[in-house]
Amino acid sequence: MNDAAVSDDAKDDTQAGQSWPLQIYKTLKSHGVSQISYVPDAGHSRLIELSHADPAIQTTVLTTEEEGVALSAGAWLGGDRSVLLMQSSGVGNCVNMFSLAASCRLPFLTLVTMRGEWAEFNPWQIPMGKATPQAFEIMGITVFRLERPEDAEQIISAACSLAFESDQQIAVLISQRMLGRKKWTETK
Repeated sequence: MNDAAVSDDAKDDTQAGQSWPLQIYKTLKSHGVSQISYVPDAGHSRLIELSHADPAIQTTVLTTEEEGVALSAGAWLGGDRSVLLMQSSGVGNCVNMFSLAASCRLPFLTLVTMRGEWAEFNPWQIPMGKATPQAFEIMGITVFRLERPEDAEQIISAACSLAFESDQQIAVLISQRMLGRKKWTETK
């Protein structure tokens, strides 16, 4: 992206009250992340758009979240830094694969948009939302919480440093409150 595009994006995001995805994107770039994998998720949509628009970032759409754990391992073995984006409902799909990063002592970083928390409308999201932090911790993954937009750069930077410089497995849980209230919509 050129500087003018970043400036326009920053202006648009600030006007919409959503500057934190842009801050996360810039922080990941500053830490040398060159691959982003994800299962499509509205909570990560702005970060996904920014990544797709950047020719220096390889984006991979996954069919299931655990593929992203293996992709992250392969990226590291190939000399790249990768981040897995997912929603909390996908964490349960990955539990067995989380052992790959821990057993092989590979750096792993995932950014997780939370569901089942603040103002959740869908009762199916609540059980995994409650279990997400513990699922990561049981598998030996360090959990950070991002609760306030103004903390995005600091928390993502700390997570990148731990993951990529200390070969740690890190999950950053992005509060549902930062994503805003979701509701059922009728499609015709």
